[in-house]
Amino acid sequence: MYKDVTGLIFQIQRFSVHDGDGLRTTVFFKGCPLRCRWCHNPEGLRPGALLAVNRPLCVHCGRCQDICPQGVHSVSPGMHGVSRAQCRTCGACAAACPTGALHLIGQRMSAGDVVREALRDAPFYTTGGGITCSGGECTMQPEFLLAVLTTAKEAGLNTAVDTCGFAPSDVLRQIAPYTDAFLYDVKAYTPELHRTFTGADNALILSNYRTLHGMGARLDVRIPLIPTVNDSEEEILRIGRFLQEAGRPHALKVIPYHSPGHAKYAQVDEPIWEPEGRFTVTPEEAQRMLDAMLT
Repeated sequence: MYKDVTGLIFQIQRFSVHDGDGLRTTVFFKGCPLRCRWCHNPEGLRPGALLAVNRPLCVHCGRCQDICPQGVHSVSPGMHGVSRAQCRTCGACAAACPTGALHLIGQRMSAGDVVREALRDAPFYTTGGGITCSGGECTMQPEFLLAVLTTAKEAGLNTAVDTCGFAPSDVLRQIAPYTDAFLYDVKAYTPELHRTFTGADNALILSNYRTLHGMGARLDVRIPLIPTVNDSEEEILRIGRFLQEAGRPHALKVIPYHSPGHAKYAQVDEPIWEPEGRFTVTPEEAQRMLDAMLT
């Protein structure tokens, strides 16, 4: 039953070492409800398939312009424009492109097919490895996520869910019995700060953390430390106090900011953001502060 449920993914990454215990096979689901300015997967933000344009590979031959039924492409020497509002992601242009400059991001797969891909890596899951569902935000495809997790457990795989926590509480309750670990992002505690830099309030995220902790779920909290955003001592202490009150996580890791891939942003025509300034509190200092609060 569950194996036949389908969803849209944009990458399966093998031999991941930062997405849970041991070596992981990480499945990136399309779609995300947040718009974090420092996002490293801009191609995963939109829920549907997406046309990517690798302009350095474009030879401006005009084949895409000729074949596109929607007139999406505008090609001239040294320039390749795309009218994304008109694009229906039919894939005709990508099929006609002679250099591979065009490709569609987003592949529909069944839960059974996803788990079969993960099982190819099973010989390497000798130190607690398994499958991690990530994104985007995997909870935006709740039926598909549940299907992948239940199928993975039936196959004997360890499971992890990498989530921002901005999801209906019922979805998290439903998947919790089939999730060995939640990799749970806490980006900020101050609501205004969270809203400014992610596009959404964090009340639901904090509430969901309490809910999962109360269920006994394993929570591995990860804090992306972003200069000029959440790197003040005051904000770090607020996060620490929240974790003290809501329930200590199984593990906590401060993740230093590093610049996202400019090339990926250019391929999907998304504006890139970079913080102006250096860390006020370094990642190492923030980790020590939080560790001291939670021991």
